Amino acid sequence: MYKPINKSVKKHQVPEWFHDAKLGIFVHWGLYSVPAFAVTGMNLIEVIKQEGFGGQFKKNPYAEWYLNSLRISDSPTYHYHKETFGKDFAYEDFIPIFNDAIKKWNPEEMAEIFKKAGAQYVVLVTKHHDGFLLWPSRYPHPRKERYYASRDIVGELTHAVKECNMKMGFYYSGSLDWSFNPNPIKDVIDLLTSGLTDQEYIDYANNHWYELIDIYEPLILWNDIGYPPDTDVYEIFAYFYNSHPNGVINDRWSQISKRLRKIIKFKPFATIIREVAKRKFMKGISGMTTKMHCDFRTPEYTHFKEIKPYKWESTRGIGNSFGYNKFEKEEDYLTSEELIRMFVDIVSKNGNLLINVGPKADGTIPELQKKCLLDLGKWLEINGEAIFGTRPWDHAESITTEGISIRYTQKEESLYVFILEKPKSKEIIIISLHIHSNAKITLLGNDETLTWTQKGKNLEIILPEHLSDSPVYTLAISPQSEK
Repeated sequence: MYKPINKSVKKHQVPEWFHDAKLGIFVHWGLYSVPAFAVTGMNLIEVIKQEGFGGQFKKNPYAEWYLNSLRISDSPTYHYHKETFGKDFAYEDFIPIFNDAIKKWNPEEMAEIFKKAGAQYVVLVTKHHDGFLLWPSRYPHPRKERYYASRDIVGELTHAVKECNMKMGFYYSGSLDWSFNPNPIKDVIDLLTSGLTDQEYIDYANNHWYELIDIYEPLILWNDIGYPPDTDVYEIFAYFYNSHPNGVINDRWSQISKRLRKIIKFKPFATIIREVAKRKFMKGISGMTTKMHCDFRTPEYTHFKEIKPYKWESTRGIGNSFGYNKFEKEEDYLTSEELIRMFVDIVSKNGNLLINVGPKADGTIPELQKKCLLDLGKWLEINGEAIFGTRPWDHAESITTEGISIRYTQKEESLYVFILEKPKSKEIIIISLHIHSNAKITLLGNDETLTWTQKGKNLEIILPEHLSDSPVYTLAISPQSEK
């Protein structure tokens, strides 16, 4: 039994299923899916680089931040909302539109798309920063009537996902809830200090987590942007692990005390914090502190350049937003090739990919997003052996003499070699790869055994005469190569 203290929960080991899974689907869906608007053309990191945090919150590319952007006067969202819906149209007025739209939603169809993509788990946003709930909680909003979806989206999708033999996880906005706090976030200092601290909200958030754990039995707790101080998150952690020993918890549970918030707002400290935060954001948003327990870390819209000894999960949208942004065009989205190559790179470095879909208000997945997912699934039908259940090799990257990037994974007696673009000739030479003299090399999706020659530290391989087009080609080398 885990005790509600850091020393006890830190004994929890990342379960093998999460190491093996590699691919999850994030689902951002809510009231913000109705207006479906955000600035296009740049992702979060690019906006911060070019315009700083003030520009980032005013021109937020995340459509799920619609309510916050709306509250910033003279923002593109403010003008769009006024021109499209009128100045007297409140955010809550999207509720009946959303509830009418979701009558058409088919959870089984959504789960089937995720399964075809090769996903092993799904993480659903149960409550984003706007505070709107996607399940009929026994603990309704204390200040707003019927501030929740008319269908039990959490329950229905959870059932459909589990029927497809995928694991289920839940996102919850722990610290931020704009339905309680009307003040907009305009700067990183606001982001760090706007989280709720009153007992009414603490009880509300705690009750929601326990309810989600008890009723829907998730295996992933994915909290975001911290958690209220003056409550013991280790009680939630221990309760979850004791109920689900094979569960995992992310790294975004940091608690900023009321006293520390005052210090953060002090001008000399605020200047330093902005600079530190900017560097942190450039590396990808995450919530990890050195003391706080977690099972995995969560860089956002970026990924690590080397193998990490700890488990991590890169998360991003297929476009530049998590929530559906109907103004994003094809050029704003990842291509299938980019998605697959990025995925291979992440897996080679001990990461999982949590790729996001932003459904339309009626629950349908936009065609460009769906195509990307299904193309990934088709690639995994041939190459999944080299992805699922693998572990990083002793190094992740190499290159051919032709300049093509190489990535590696390993499983049991096999080493897998990923060639990240189509070679120009059938002979390739991989730099600094030495294999056993009795090794057999095959190309996944092709039964023929390939001819190879060890040329000092380098390995020459003769590929099949006719290679079908693929974003990434995978070689299986068995027995395991020499390191």
